[in-house]
Amino acid sequence: MSRFLEPADEALHTRLGVWIDQDLCTGDGLCVDHVPSVFTILEDGIAYCKEEIVFRNAAGAPTGVREKVFNDPGGGAELAIVPVELEAEVIQAASVCPGECIFVEIPNASPQLDESTIEESAA
Repeated sequence: MSRFLEPADEALHTRLGVWIDQDLCTGDGLCVDHVPSVFTILEDGIAYCKEEIVFRNAAGAPTGVREKVFNDPGGGAELAIVPVELEAEVIQAASVCPGECIFVEIPNASPQLDESTIEESAA
C-alpha cells in the first residue's frame, strides 16, 4: 500500500521532520504533554513520534486514514513529518525534553549557495 497525503495536508507536511533517539529517552512524557498529535508513549514507557497517513485509491478518493507510530530504532530514518501549525510546539517540546532525545530536522535540506560563496570557495 502506498502512502499519499491529502493535497490540503501536503502543504502542511513539507517543512520539518522529527525523530526520537529512544536510547536517550527518559520517558517523562513532556513531549506528549506539549504535542500529543506528534508524540506518544508506548507500553515500554519510551516516547515515539507519530504522524497521520491518508490512503487513496486509483481514482484519488481517500480510502482510509492510519496513524503511523515510528517505533523502529534508526534515527533520522524514522523521521515523522511535522504539520506546519505544530512546528513551534514540536520545537518547544524538543527544548524542554530532559533526555535531549528529540531531534528536529529539515528533510532533504541542502545548503543554498549564492554566487559570492561559490566564487570565494573557488579562489
